[in-house]
Amino acid sequence: MNAQAHILVVDDEAQIQRFLGHALTASGYTVAAATDGKAALKLFAGGGVDLAIVDLGLPGIDGLTVIGQIRQTSDLPIIVLSANDAEDRKIEALDMGADDFVGKPFGIGELLARVRACLRKRQSSVATERLEAGGIALELAAHKATRDGEALRLTPKEFELLALLMANADRVMTHRQILERIWGKAHTEDVAYLRVFVGQLRQKIEAIPAEPKRIVTEPGIGYRFIAG
Repeated sequence: MNAQAHILVVDDEAQIQRFLGHALTASGYTVAAATDGKAALKLFAGGGVDLAIVDLGLPGIDGLTVIGQIRQTSDLPIIVLSANDAEDRKIEALDMGADDFVGKPFGIGELLARVRACLRKRQSSVATERLEAGGIALELAAHKATRDGEALRLTPKEFELLALLMANADRVMTHRQILERIWGKAHTEDVAYLRVFVGQLRQKIEAIPAEPKRIVTEPGIGYRFIAG
């Protein structure tokens, strides 16, 4: 995905619209703006959108509904803008299919990094037999894992969990998303169980497990695998 990607910004605050419009345009993107959910869905339906940045607190059709309707027909990357005190709504948006979130107030550098990561993820979303990032390599079919060329001894569930996180590198994944994918719908509330497995993985892949740089915690929400 090149820097000419077309980004839809959905926010009812004029100041945010201007700020994002200038910053994204200066970074080489083209930008379309919508101030409510109805207008956003109309622009999305018109085609040509490569990524959407969606505020949750929209008038009329809210941001969660916008995300849900987009996800019915598209895997378009979606970054949520949300007030920092709206943790439950962030989790709901991520569970509905949003790719990432940035809390308000936010730094433009962080947002642009999230945009680049989401666009890269979409570009490389073709099926692969190998995942590699940060010195860690997984051979999916053979269930082999290495770190800096040295074999990693992972249990089947540890391998599956690491593969899921690496396949979604730089994207926050909620506890619910991870638990449902790895252990099934009956275990979506077993957050403590997930923490145990994440702790085991950190012991095996992190240089300093107590100060993780690869599998980082998004407090109260989930985990993110850092590829860089």
